Amino acid sequence: MDNTFATPINCRPFEWGADIVIHSTTKYMDGHAVQGGGVIVDGGKFDWAASGKFPDFTEPDESYHGVVYTREFGAMAYIIKARMQLMRDFGCYPSAHSAFLLNLGLETLPVRMRQYCENALTVAKFLEASDKIASVRYPALPGNEHFERAKKYLPLGTSGVMSIDIKGGRAPAMKFMDSLKLACNEVHVADIRTCVLHPASETHRQLTDEQLVAAGIEPGMVRISVGLENVEDIIADLQQALDQIADQIAEAFNNAPV
Repeated sequence: MDNTFATPINCRPFEWGADIVIHSTTKYMDGHAVQGGGVIVDGGKFDWAASGKFPDFTEPDESYHGVVYTREFGAMAYIIKARMQLMRDFGCYPSAHSAFLLNLGLETLPVRMRQYCENALTVAKFLEASDKIASVRYPALPGNEHFERAKKYLPLGTSGVMSIDIKGGRAPAMKFMDSLKLACNEVHVADIRTCVLHPASETHRQLTDEQLVAAGIEPGMVRISVGLENVEDIIADLQQALDQIADQIAEAFNNAPV
């Protein structure tokens, strides 16, 4: 399970039956995007031999002196293979300085996650009430289709990340993005700063509006990663940007086919 957005503070996957949990440490764990990395956490309870589906663990590894991971390491077969063979082959390990920077971020993770979630819920409620927003997708928002699941699995909060659909489609959404002053327009997410992304004009700009919808992305969709700024400042920035697109939304609806 990818637990990057929830972090171990808000979700404890092993308690719900997960066997392996992964994190991108570049996101909330770091908090400042000053290092790049990832983490694999093995619950140590999965029986790799009994399933009969993982010969890499149950048959000799000729690249490592014929070791059979399940025989030599039992429940730790997966994580030992990851460390002994895969890290050797892929070379994926952090530098000492990157580990130092990550550790600094981890020290404040519980405090930051609480504030991310508090700010994000306030922002989600504000956006839900706007007549310029078609929908707000945030699991901690009452009325969201995943709200009950969020209460069960994420009782302390979900994260600071949400997506919204701006009425009128691509053009008003692009204008909204260009009008923001405090929020950073960047692909990164789960940062200490509020970050926004408009997939239709950025990461998925090669797709037509029809292709975007087929991929589950509305042309007016904007991803917002709410940061740790004063929430009143965040909302003020969003409001002034929404005020800039009123005419474009009206024009889009006037030109829409009947």
